[in-house]
This record gives sequence, structure tokens and C-alpha cells, in this order.
Amino acid sequence: MNLPEAGLKNLLETLPALRNPTVSPLAQPGWVAIETVIEEKIVREIIPSLKSLGAEGIIEYPLNKVVH
Repeated sequence: MNLPEAGLKNLLETLPALRNPTVSPLAQPGWVAIETVIEEKIVREIIPSLKSLGAEGIIEYPLNKVVH
């Protein structure tokens, strides 16, 4: 997902993740891309919260295997 950098702290406080999400700067200043691994059953519940925190371009795709 993409998010204005100003909202990153709030998003990280509420975002479930296997460990910590990957946060990368975007070409547009002030924006970041966030990648994370979360349980499939949580995705549908959390998307409205992510959008309310300013996230956009949210992409969900399945993983075949997660090895801890």
C-alpha cells in the first residue's frame, strides 16, 4: 500500500505484521510504500482502517508458503 509519510507512525501502531513491515520511500516526496505479511482472515477486517489512516493502492495477494 502507499501512504503519506506523515501517517506512518499511526499506521505502524495498528498494522499487524509477521515481524515488521517493509517501508520504502516513493518517487513522490512525502510518500512511502509499505509491504507486510498478515493472516488472510485479517485482511478484509483491516482494509477500512488502513484507508481511514490514509492508505491507498492497497494490494492483496496470496502467498503459497510462509516459513518462520
